[in-house]
Amino acid sequence: MPVYLLDDELWFPPVEEAMPDGLLAAGGDLSPERLLLAYSSGIFPWFNEEDPPLWWSPDPRFVLFPDELKVSKSMQQVIRKNEFEFKINTNFKEVIANCSQVYRKGQPGTWITSEIIDAYTQLHELGYAFSAEAWQAGNLVGGLYGVMLGKIFFGESMFSKVSNASKFAFIKWVELLKENGIVLIDCQVHTAHLESLGARMIERECFLEIMKAVIQGKIIFSDKAQL
Repeated sequence: MPVYLLDDELWFPPVEEAMPDGLLAAGGDLSPERLLLAYSSGIFPWFNEEDPPLWWSPDPRFVLFPDELKVSKSMQQVIRKNEFEFKINTNFKEVIANCSQVYRKGQPGTWITSEIIDAYTQLHELGYAFSAEAWQAGNLVGGLYGVMLGKIFFGESMFSKVSNASKFAFIKWVELLKENGIVLIDCQVHTAHLESLGARMIERECFLEIMKAVIQGKIIFSDKAQL
């Protein structure tokens, strides 16, 4: 199958035409309109700094259903000890900047370039991108960010400066999403870290069916949920 080359026109080919590794298209831009179209079509960007935007839709898809969240006994103890404070959206740009600096085995650099940071900061300002944060002694020590459409959250990346900080932020975020009716968290591709927290593979067709059923509208967090 070919990799489609995108231009200024706002469109994506059918995800069923993706390569076996999930690569679907190259090119285009990272405008809010294109990013929102991508996510609502089951597609996400992932590319190195020297590459044009590359667009992916892997099959199977790695996801977490909030009811299937696994919290280990050691993490339960961390949460009970109140080692961290959980916040959302207090410093989105610092969260994504920290994610860009995380060393990942087998990757020579980061895919979270200044272009990515600017694009997702725009989505944040428009109310579509969120950061979930772990704070300790007044310092941001861990967190994650992603995009929310309707009742699905598309996770992008996480970081941790202190042991268990990103796990804490992720667990508290999933619990908050569950409280507010989120039915699926897209983790994109497999990681052992997220598998240990309950994420699993599902067929892309199943992912798309769920996504299309719940993607309409915006989530407005209850006052209680923001405390």
